[in-house]
Amino acid sequence: MSKYDVIVLGSGPGGYVTAIRASQLGFKTAVVEKENLGGVCLNWGCIPTKALLKSAQVFEYLKHASDYGLSVGEYDKDFEAVVKRSRGVAEGMSKGVQFLMKKNKIDVIEGFGKLQKGKKVLVTAKDGSTTEYSADNIIIATGARSRELPSLPQDGKKVIGYREAMTLPEQPKKMIVVGSGAIGIEFAYFYNSMGTEVTVVEYLPNIVPVEDEEVSKQLERSFKKSGIKVMTSAEVTKVDTAGEGVKATVKTAKGEQVLEADIILSAVGIKTNIEGIGLEDVGIATDRDKILVNDFYETNIPGYYAIGDVTPGQALAHVASAEGILCVEKIKGMHVEALDYGNIPGCTYCTPEIASVGLTEKKAIEAGYEIKVGKFPFSASGKAKASGNADGFVKVIFDAKYGEWLGCHMIGAGVTDMIAEAVVARKLETTGHEVLKAVHPHPTMSEAVMEAVAAAYDEVIHL
Repeated sequence: MSKYDVIVLGSGPGGYVTAIRASQLGFKTAVVEKENLGGVCLNWGCIPTKALLKSAQVFEYLKHASDYGLSVGEYDKDFEAVVKRSRGVAEGMSKGVQFLMKKNKIDVIEGFGKLQKGKKVLVTAKDGSTTEYSADNIIIATGARSRELPSLPQDGKKVIGYREAMTLPEQPKKMIVVGSGAIGIEFAYFYNSMGTEVTVVEYLPNIVPVEDEEVSKQLERSFKKSGIKVMTSAEVTKVDTAGEGVKATVKTAKGEQVLEADIILSAVGIKTNIEGIGLEDVGIATDRDKILVNDFYETNIPGYYAIGDVTPGQALAHVASAEGILCVEKIKGMHVEALDYGNIPGCTYCTPEIASVGLTEKKAIEAGYEIKVGKFPFSASGKAKASGNADGFVKVIFDAKYGEWLGCHMIGAGVTDMIAEAVVARKLETTGHEVLKAVHPHPTMSEAVMEAVAAAYDEVIHL
């Protein structure tokens, strides 16, 4: 039996990052992967979707070339080529992870891993053969998949999840997107930009419901301007796939209505991959589809750990990576601090982009803070106007008493690359006045952060 210091179950952005850090710390490390190195993020999530969205953005630029004083002759999209480019980007990234595994001398064990008692993993290869491995520390990083609702069973053809949405053989004329989290919103934008008639159905009163209400309202306006139909406080109660397309019965406050489309994309959240991996056999505790862990990702059974989507924290790639690094550093005996889940940035890569961190205005008030709120629209930004992307704003929330930066919420072009300023500032306990006195370059989109802070303290110049 092969013996390791660390075995990681799953090679997504949680798993492979954990394995690399473990190897850097001197641990003999192996990764067990049943499908593709890089997991969902690199192969079916974060990376290939961004490639699709970039193609959509370029296509949008072509449509609006005259706005920039440019004349473009005939142009069109090649849906198949757009999908092919996305797959190529994903394959390149997966090969990059293969290189990193070799560079860091990490053994990649192909097959389905099942936990055994006594800190062992039984791996079943594709040919059905089994091999047992042991380790001093086993880290579960098996991730999650698209969640299915009883009223919305996925058949992979007419009712699909995110995987199928990335590799459709042909572009649908009409699509219904159920759920308006990051996955649903990004695909709604992509298909609408490509020319598909898109309807978004959201159960809650606002789309992107985890975001600040003003951000949600702005995105809804932008989407409607782009021709996307938005239905909020609406629920798909049943689907009929018997005919040529698909019919969805949608319940709203005004009653029921039937929507027709070629395809329904179900984007109603995720389901953790914890079935069949031996949790019950080992005695590892779970609650509501999540593995229970302490601040350093130890389960209730010594020697077994869990990180990423299978644990109660936010289901985001960068969270899984941070948790994995912290987990193995703690195993090594290093001094580490528990992750601050209140300072995790969230990003949605539609157009306009959304990025946020910390408390929304509503949550800050509910928490009992007396607050100062500042908002700066990109319509007043020289860089945004020059680039032709003036939709959106930056909104900041401060504690009026101590100047603590409670939250930052952005919607606009490129804001996913700007949010890190707020994350770092909050980590360093920076006050509003310190942000104001930090000189921001002009003209940039980022100076909207400084202007929003200035607005919160009644010092705004360009409004």
